[in-house]
Amino acid sequence: MSSELYADGIGEITITGTIVRIDLMSLSATERDANNNPKPVFRQRIIMPVDAFANAVDLMQKALGGLVEAGAVRRIGDMSTAAAADIQSVQGGASNASPNFN
Repeated sequence: MSSELYADGIGEITITGTIVRIDLMSLSATERDANNNPKPVFRQRIIMPVDAFANAVDLMQKALGGLVEAGAVRRIGDMSTAAAADIQSVQGGASNASPNFN
């Protein structure tokens, strides 16, 4: 049986020499920031060599391309200026410290 871990996003990516460290974050069920938004908290770290990280990024870009093609997600650059501004203004009101959670 394999274990699974849910993450709301990536908090930080650190590259040291040939090693990449990716910190996975989740929104806390109990901790809140000044705006009463859930705080992102560290959950687990993925550590991999640079070449594996580069392969993972390539695979994620291909997956994102498939999601865009299927209409499951839209890139802000592909939208009209007015629609993108509306989305960014809504996100701006509930912004967290990390861009990964916006």
